[in-house]
Amino acid sequence: MKAGSLQTLRIGSVPRTIFLGSYPPRECGIATFTRDVVEAFDRQFGVRSRVIAIDEPGGEVRRYPPEVVARLSQTDHPSHIRAAEFVNQGPAQLLNIQHEYGLFGGDRGEWLIDLLADLTKPVVLTLHTVLPEPDEKMLQVTRKLCRYSTKVVALSETGRELLERVYEVEPSKLRIIHHGVPDVPFQSTQSQKASFGIGQRAVISTFGLISRGKGLEYALEAMRAIVARHPETLYLILGETHPVVRRQEGESYRESLHELVREYGLQYNVELVDKYLDLDEIISYLGATDIYLTPYLNPTQIVSGTLAYAVGCGKAIVSTPYLYAEELLAYSRGFLVPFKDANAIAARVIALLDDPILRRATERRAYRFGRQMTWPRVAGEYGRLFSELVPPSSIELVGTA
Repeated sequence: MKAGSLQTLRIGSVPRTIFLGSYPPRECGIATFTRDVVEAFDRQFGVRSRVIAIDEPGGEVRRYPPEVVARLSQTDHPSHIRAAEFVNQGPAQLLNIQHEYGLFGGDRGEWLIDLLADLTKPVVLTLHTVLPEPDEKMLQVTRKLCRYSTKVVALSETGRELLERVYEVEPSKLRIIHHGVPDVPFQSTQSQKASFGIGQRAVISTFGLISRGKGLEYALEAMRAIVARHPETLYLILGETHPVVRRQEGESYRESLHELVREYGLQYNVELVDKYLDLDEIISYLGATDIYLTPYLNPTQIVSGTLAYAVGCGKAIVSTPYLYAEELLAYSRGFLVPFKDANAIAARVIALLDDPILRRATERRAYRFGRQMTWPRVAGEYGRLFSELVPPSSIELVGTA
């Protein structure tokens, strides 16, 4: 089998794979991603993969779906060691870890190093956070994680470059596989707007778990100028408060946003939808969106699933210039505005609302770029990588993984 050819990967011809990450019904971005990549991988190759789910400290007792065959407790060090034993003794031929530092125990998630050190099978480490200026502890933890991994996946070119330059990971160990996005047609917003009963109002949206780092207060401030120019504009802030934030501070940030809506007189123009959206709901809301907005405050954010989805759905996007946005929205695929600058947000959104031709051209550029990020493409890339690490002669053509 040629390592570079996706066409040679037949149904059932990929290694039996087990995935490690947070998993629904846990509500977090990595959980959603892990489920999506597992489902896409299994659908692409006709297999049934297994999952080790990560439980957070003080979390609720969950009933996981049947593909979850084991659990790792973040606050229990022996649980990390048992996870390695489970993989070594089980039928899986390869482990894929969906990594975020806060998911694993120890300082900067360092207990994962012990898990990796005990593994006897190939492991692919997918890094969802790669900081450009890590402190010494994070630098050393990350280097050790990469050293013990067979391959390391970055979700962007920026992430790959940082891993090579800052963390000194061997280039041959690195692979770029984009964040997956829904494979949806490029279409107008009319039908979806009708389904929500909002007529043909101009719709701006932001979705995802809400926390103070989202910068939504600057978007609300910008809405005053936007509404003055386009009175029918509707801004949808979609998503519930992040569960960790809710445990720490309740709904204080959401309540402050509601207060700003009242203070600015935007009750007709802003709606906060307090709900954890499933995939169909996300696609429906994006289908009704004219301009997607990410006013995030963290300049070093290397991945954003919400931004990736907006690109994949072909939206005109206005964003602050965090690292992932700079990469995805390059070459006029979207527009960047300074951090914490409501006036700049308003000016760019108004320019797009004033010029439908510019908006449509931007949408098409984003959509074309997003074709390489669809879940079938992403699943194929993972399948190709996994098959490089497990000799084809050891792969049985069976319908289980």
